[in-house]
Amino acid sequence: MYGTIWALVPPIVAIVLALLVKEAYVSLFTGVLLGALFVSNFNLVGTLDTVVNDGLIAAIGDNAGIFLFLVLLGIIVALVNRAGGSAAFGRWAEKNIKTRVGAMLATFLLGVLIFIDDYFNCLTVGSVMRPVTDNHRISRAKLAFLIDATAAPICMIAPVSSWAAAVSGVADDLGTGISGIQLFVRAIPYNFYSLLTLVFIIALALMKFDYGPMRVAEMAAQLEGDLGAQEGGGDAEANPRGRVIDLVLPVIVLIVTCTVGMLYVGGYFGVDAWGGTDCAGDFIGAFGNTDSYIALPWGGVIALVFTFIYFLCRRVLNFKDAAACIPQGFVAMVPPMIILTLAVSLKTMTSSLGAADYVHDLMLGAAQGLYSLLPAVIFVVAVALAFASRLLIIGISACLAGAVCGDHCSPISDTTIMASAGAQTDHLRHVSTQLPYAMTVAAVSFVTYIVAGFVQNAVISLLVGVALTVAALFVLRGRTAKSEAAAS
Repeated sequence: MYGTIWALVPPIVAIVLALLVKEAYVSLFTGVLLGALFVSNFNLVGTLDTVVNDGLIAAIGDNAGIFLFLVLLGIIVALVNRAGGSAAFGRWAEKNIKTRVGAMLATFLLGVLIFIDDYFNCLTVGSVMRPVTDNHRISRAKLAFLIDATAAPICMIAPVSSWAAAVSGVADDLGTGISGIQLFVRAIPYNFYSLLTLVFIIALALMKFDYGPMRVAEMAAQLEGDLGAQEGGGDAEANPRGRVIDLVLPVIVLIVTCTVGMLYVGGYFGVDAWGGTDCAGDFIGAFGNTDSYIALPWGGVIALVFTFIYFLCRRVLNFKDAAACIPQGFVAMVPPMIILTLAVSLKTMTSSLGAADYVHDLMLGAAQGLYSLLPAVIFVVAVALAFASRLLIIGISACLAGAVCGDHCSPISDTTIMASAGAQTDHLRHVSTQLPYAMTVAAVSFVTYIVAGFVQNAVISLLVGVALTVAALFVLRGRTAKSEAAAS
C-alpha cells in the first residue's frame, strides 16, 4: 500500500467522518486506526503497536513543548479569570467598545499586533477577547474564525515571525541568488490569500452580515444567547476587586517573555539551544534558528510565576485559590491536546504510507504526459511573461498562500485546533463555519493569481483582488437576503 492512493484514504476518511458525524475524537482516531492497519498489513498486534508507539506516544513526545505551553496558558487564564481581570476587561470593553463591529475589529487588530507566532496568536487573542465578544453576543464560532483568519495570514506576511523564519530557511536552499529572507519579503505583496483574508474580515464586519453555517451560529448567539461555548469552559466566580490591569499586565509579560524566549532559544544572546553561536546578535537569524516548542514554554513558565506572585501581592487571590487554578487550567486545555495528539498521529500514519511519494509520482506522471506540449508552453510563457524572476516571486507567493488556505480548511490543521482552543468552542463547529469563508477567499485569490500572471504588478493585482472580494461579499449578501425573504 506504500506510495499508492491508499495512503490518502485514512485522512480522507477522518475528514469526511468528522464533517458527517460532528465528532472530532472518534473521527480522527478512526483515521489513525485505519492508517495503522494499512501500515501493518492488517496484522492486529502490529496495528496496536503502530497506533500506540508510532502514533500516540510519538505525537505526545514530539509535541510535549506545545502541550506544556497550552497547560501554562490555561493556568494563566484561570488565574486571570479568578482574580477578576477578565471580568474587569469585559466591563471596560462594554463601555468603550459599544458595537459588535467594534468588538470584531478590535479582535482583528489584536491578532494583527501579535504576529510573532500563530500558536501564540490564537491562544492569546482568544483569552483576551472572549469577554469582549461574549458581551456583544458574538458566537464563539465567529471568534474562532477571527482568530484563525488572522493568525496564520499575519504571520505569513510579517518578516519577523516563526513562519517567516521557517520559510526563509527553506528558501535559502532554492538557489535563487538572493537570501531566503529577501525572497520572503519580496513575496509578501503577492501573498494574495493572506492579504485578501484580512480584507475579507474587515469588509465582512463592516457589512454586518454572515452566510452559510456561520449565519446560523450568529443568529443563535444574538437571538437566543447561545454562544456555542465549549462545555466545561465556563469561568469560575470572579473577584469583584479585579481591574483591567489584572488582565493586561499578565498578557504583556507573556508576550515579552515568549518573544525573548524565541530570541534566546535561537541564539540571539550568544548561544542557541543546540550550542551554536552563529546567530549571536542577529535578530532575524535568531528567529530563523529558534524552536517555538522550546521557546513558548520558556516564556510561559516565567509569565506564570510572575502572574501567580503578582496576584498574591495584589491580594486579589489567596494561595489556596491561586493553587486551585492549576488543575482548572489543565482541564480546560485537555480537548485541544487530545485533538492535536490524534491529528499528529494521523499525519504520522499518512507519512508512513508514503502519501508524499504518491502525490509526487502523480504530479510527475502528469507532467510527463504533457511533455510533448512543453515547447509550445515555453513559447507562450516566454511571450506573456517578460521577467522570469518576478514569475518566481509570484510562484513562491502562490505556494505560501496555498499553504495558509489549506491550513484554514483542514479540520486536522494545528492552527485550526489552536483557534478552537483559544475561542473555547467545539472544534468541528469552527471548521464547518469557517470553511465557506476560506473557500470564498480562495476563489478570489485564484482569479487574482491569474491576473498577476499577466500584469506582473503587485499593486494592480491586489487592487483587483480587493475589488473582487468586496464584490463577492455584496453578491453573497444579496443572495442571503433573497433566500431569507423566500423562506419567510
